[in-house]
Amino acid sequence: MKSTSTSTSTWTIGELARLSGVTSRTLRHYDAIDLLAPRAVGAGGRRVYGRRELLRLQQILVLRELDVSLPTVAEILSDDGGPGARRVDRLREHHERLLAERDRFDRLARTVASTITALEKGEDMAADKLYEGFDNSQYDAEARERWGDEPVDRGAAAWERMGPAGQAEHHRETAAIGAGLASAMADVVAAGDERVQGLVARHYAQVAIFWTPSAQAYRGLGQMYVDDERFRATYEAYAEGLAEYLRDAMSIYATARLA
Repeated sequence: MKSTSTSTSTWTIGELARLSGVTSRTLRHYDAIDLLAPRAVGAGGRRVYGRRELLRLQQILVLRELDVSLPTVAEILSDDGGPGARRVDRLREHHERLLAERDRFDRLARTVASTITALEKGEDMAADKLYEGFDNSQYDAEARERWGDEPVDRGAAAWERMGPAGQAEHHRETAAIGAGLASAMADVVAAGDERVQGLVARHYAQVAIFWTPSAQAYRGLGQMYVDDERFRATYEAYAEGLAEYLRDAMSIYATARLA
């Protein structure tokens, strides 16, 4: 069943897996959750896919690249069987989102390049330029799932109340704390030393603007900085191993000041 340009062409599950890079197991899972059913199932459960299914899989993969959850993908594609014009409209929407993501990653790349240049020249990059291109709204749903609506809403409201000037100052303080911790680690200062604990106290004060973590919660936050690749990358940008260093310092602070 080889691919041709005709609408009657079909592909086995193995052929579709090779074409798309999606494993056969994932394709079977998509079938099980009613996200992508094959055109037909032959003897021995042999799945066969047509061009319509290939187009639907492309849309699924585009949405997954945009970090859309599978239930939401299913909802978005629920009327995929509609007229061709509507399908083109959906593809146009996906295309626009991809272009927006491309532009955002371009901005991120320029931000990182500017940071590298500033570091190589021994210059301090403007604090409000350090975070250009970041879109923290993409983590909103994850935060709500992890901590609930009320803490997230409270934190968002606190951020808005700070206004542009306060937000810029917050970014400057974040950068100063990160640089101070990196310097202390380079000087082989123990995580429990007053120099480090003073920086952690400033870190805790920043966190407390949005919520007031208990000793256990603050330790958990420190561990998340290590376990979550996104947070780890933020601190590793200052110095390799800084995420673990901060975690250890936060644990000491929690025991001494919050327990």
